[in-house]
Amino acid sequence: MAFKDLREFVSVLDKAGDLLRVREEVDPRLEVTELLDRAVKEGGPALLFENVKGSAVPLLGNALGTHRRMLLALGLGSYDEIDHRISAFFDLKQPQGLLDKIRMLPQLAELASFLPRTVKSGPCKEVVLKKGQFSLLDLPVCTCWPGDGGPFITLPMVFTKDPASGKRNCGMYRMQVYDETSTGMHWQIHKQGARHARKALARGEKIPVAVALGADPATYFSATLPLPDEVDEMLLAGFLRKEAVEMVPCETVDLEVPAQSEIVLEGWVDPSELRREGPFGDHTGYYSLADDYPVFHVECMTRRKNPLYVHTIVGRPPMEDAFMGFAIERITLPLLKKQMPEVVDMHMPPEGAFHNLMILALDKQYPGHARKLMHAIWGLGQAMFTKVVVVVDADVNVHDLSEVAWRVLANIDPARDLELSKGPMDALEHASQYFAYGGKVGIDATTKWKSEGFDRDWPGVIVMDGAVRERMGAVWERLRKR
Repeated sequence: MAFKDLREFVSVLDKAGDLLRVREEVDPRLEVTELLDRAVKEGGPALLFENVKGSAVPLLGNALGTHRRMLLALGLGSYDEIDHRISAFFDLKQPQGLLDKIRMLPQLAELASFLPRTVKSGPCKEVVLKKGQFSLLDLPVCTCWPGDGGPFITLPMVFTKDPASGKRNCGMYRMQVYDETSTGMHWQIHKQGARHARKALARGEKIPVAVALGADPATYFSATLPLPDEVDEMLLAGFLRKEAVEMVPCETVDLEVPAQSEIVLEGWVDPSELRREGPFGDHTGYYSLADDYPVFHVECMTRRKNPLYVHTIVGRPPMEDAFMGFAIERITLPLLKKQMPEVVDMHMPPEGAFHNLMILALDKQYPGHARKLMHAIWGLGQAMFTKVVVVVDADVNVHDLSEVAWRVLANIDPARDLELSKGPMDALEHASQYFAYGGKVGIDATTKWKSEGFDRDWPGVIVMDGAVRERMGAVWERLRKR
């Protein structure tokens, strides 16, 4: 099912007993974080803070903080469903004849139904406030950790257009609130929003920006996905929801935002104007250091009459983003397999903050195949940030970290099986020698072949005879019941 908006999702969670209403007054400075941290670490419910100190706007947190809620948000029973859907769409090939074209029509028609649809107005326009009529300080924006540089908006959908082509991008970049009408815009150097800003700077122009806060969860989740530049995040949101996202024109900038949003901020960024932003307690579990970033000047706020503010916290894993990250992993796996069919499975554990560790199960087919796969990952989109790539054999369960550790530690000769490289690093990487550039390591933990210079026999893995295991399993169950 596609949720119409955020509040419909909240209603479903409430009816399912998966929402806790917090009616006590809670301070957005640190106290909200402490309760959300406890909830996510315990696998607890989403929290709806109805009495946030200093604000009349309720705050929703930990909305996607379990696998069950993440699947619910995407309308899935399991991630296998999205795997099959994505694989089917990307199996579309150039039709060879009339019969092929006819066969493709249903899939093409379905894909067209997911295209974002422009509407004249929507709930996000129920209240329109121009500069001097609103204050960002009235929103329940949280200071999450003691060392943070201030309060941060953590789940914004940031809309920009390429100044040259006009192509839309929707990204998710944290925003430190400076005052009533301005925030930081944490456009990391490799992100598409930053590329738009650099193009605007070269043209001597300001760049229009619209920020939507609070849409249906599949839509705001789509802003986090590492998509190719040519793919519209709102198209993918429609694909995930199985229903087109309604988009409404902004009041003061030539941009569109989801019509069902709770709050919309419209304004501009002058790429030449920088201001100190941070520190910020980040998803690595460390503070990202203060640095200079562009300033977003808000000229207009539109909102629902009684808006709902959605928030997440990041910090030492696991946090809510661990479940969002797992969903991203499952959604991108079939796309990875299209380019590298030898990949059986992959896992990016939350402890690796997504870009620090990728474990790949490989259907090994030739000498050096594991090393080829490492370099392919380092040359692929945002996967280029991966600091450690571990390649194991096809029969290893990459989601069982105990099994992975056992197989890796048993199978590697460090003098032979480490592949060292250098390249771009995530802007949040604090250990690299230089900002956004540093070293990487690949670990080949696959079975070594004689054609790879291994002259000894490779031992087999100890596995019990299947028939004996099944027979004695039944015996063991009887023994346990005595």
